[in-house]
Amino acid sequence: MIAVIDYGAGNLRNVCKALEHVGARLTLTDDPRVLERADKLVLPGVGAFADCQQGLKARGLFEPLRALAMSGKPLLGICVGLQLLFEVGEEMGEWEGLGLIPGRVVRFRFSQASHEHAQLKIPHIGWNQLWLKQPNHPLLAGVRDGDYAYFVHSYHPQIADPAHVLAVTDYGYEFPSVVARGNVWGIQFHPEKSQDVGLRMLRNFVTWPAEGATFEDSKARVEHVHNLSGD
Repeated sequence: MIAVIDYGAGNLRNVCKALEHVGARLTLTDDPRVLERADKLVLPGVGAFADCQQGLKARGLFEPLRALAMSGKPLLGICVGLQLLFEVGEEMGEWEGLGLIPGRVVRFRFSQASHEHAQLKIPHIGWNQLWLKQPNHPLLAGVRDGDYAYFVHSYHPQIADPAHVLAVTDYGYEFPSVVARGNVWGIQFHPEKSQDVGLRMLRNFVTWPAEGATFEDSKARVEHVHNLSGD
């Protein structure tokens, strides 16, 4: 069973319909106990980082969600849901993210000296291409370099470790549009609006066996070993 997390964000119905279309058995919930019983988790999001973060905290979902992801439970973040996976969001101030992937979420910043970039509007709305950095990742199975997806966003991840970037998109400059760290995956565009490409990626998440999924955190592993050894 896949739990779609309901924390007051918009567009939940369309995400649920798309997941059901690719064969998911799901429940829409704001109950941390249901998240614990679920096999996988989906964190959608539309709107501002701060509002979505506060929606999670107000429902007592923020810390349980972080703990479940760190325990190895597969988690897929979509749009603002992807942004919440990072350490800090800069929309309307600075806001704490789940801290599951190192990096910040920043507003598009175009060079004032570039006439071409000056013509680009924020938010970034419409179809744009995916350029694959890790084409063999299970989330990208069947996705081709240059495939199009549908975007609506003004902010994007500024990632600390390039190893966590699965695909990039060019809008004035390249930004990470698909990311992953172990069992934590994220999609910046709207897969439910991206036709075959979006549905394929949702299906990849739904059917991923997730055997041996782990959340990679070398610092936590080292501390754990030291604690066991008494150092």
